[in-house]
Amino acid sequence: MNQFFSFIKKEIFHITRDFRTMLMLLIMPIALLMIFGFAITTEIKNTSFIVLDDSKTIESRQLIERLNASKYFDLTGYLNKLEEVEQFFRLGKAKLAVVIPQGFDKDLYHQGVSEVQLIVDASDPNEASTVVSYLQQIIGDYQNQQMNKLGSGSYIIKSQVKMLYNPQLESAYNFVPGIMGLVLMLICCMMTSISIVKEKEQGTMEILLVSPVKPISIVLAKVVPYFIVSLIDVFSILIISVTILEVPIAGNLVLLIFLCTIFILSTLSLGLLISSITETQQAAMLISAMGLMLPTLLLSGLIFPVENMPLPLRVISTILPATWFITAVKDVMIKGLGFFAIWKECLILIGMTLFLLVISVKMFKNRL
Repeated sequence: MNQFFSFIKKEIFHITRDFRTMLMLLIMPIALLMIFGFAITTEIKNTSFIVLDDSKTIESRQLIERLNASKYFDLTGYLNKLEEVEQFFRLGKAKLAVVIPQGFDKDLYHQGVSEVQLIVDASDPNEASTVVSYLQQIIGDYQNQQMNKLGSGSYIIKSQVKMLYNPQLESAYNFVPGIMGLVLMLICCMMTSISIVKEKEQGTMEILLVSPVKPISIVLAKVVPYFIVSLIDVFSILIISVTILEVPIAGNLVLLIFLCTIFILSTLSLGLLISSITETQQAAMLISAMGLMLPTLLLSGLIFPVENMPLPLRVISTILPATWFITAVKDVMIKGLGFFAIWKECLILIGMTLFLLVISVKMFKNRL
């Protein structure tokens, strides 16, 4: 029995002396619970919307105030004409437009039927469907309130829904950019870091370093093949998306390839950084999978809207390259926007690439 307890004591000492193991056993469950608890929600809150109020009556203002008072919507501005709607959508200032026509109150009280047009950014079909259902429920409550206030008659407010960018509400429109980001993250970041760390584990890195080739050239030589493979995967995904999934490329193809190239370089730099701070393939895979793949899947906006997350998770999402990449790809591929609509995302990805590359090279030299 004493031998049994001795072995238990040995295993406890073996676990507690390894900081990474303790981190995995104690911190990771808490982190996953917090991420899943706050990020995974079917509710969509604080959806930015704009209003074109051609009626300008007490009834139209009451309806707008009711929408703005809801936790699901946030009024960001008023329009002067219908042509401004798509401009606000393209700039990312709104995802929903409510158009109230002239004679809204007269049609409602005299004819018993009035109409409101709802224009929705449907690049994310699940989000668009949920937003429309919230809107129709609030409009229905306002309709019942008017009937109860007047005490007589039947009043109906119809919702005319128009879906922009994805009128068929095809889910592929939303998932193709996200899958592209995940695939590139897997190839560039995980495989690059494992490949370089494998050289360390096998002891061949020392042999390479004593060769006449400069260390930076050795590292870049390990990276270039994955860069080429990633570009091939980008073209493969785009061809399959257009021919099989029937997802059109509405924007400029050259701009889309340029965007993918920037993202590939940023993830390759991230892979180099991971290889610089790890000594084993297991550690590199753990950091790449749990530290990057899971947050990318949950916090980049691929599945769950970033704006619905609490502030700490939104901060984490902003430091993920995939968050900016997925947003920019949707703007170019689905919405057909140009460079001036995604310049901020491109600049951020380039900045991340340079920062990660400088840190990786510096840490690599320090290790040498």
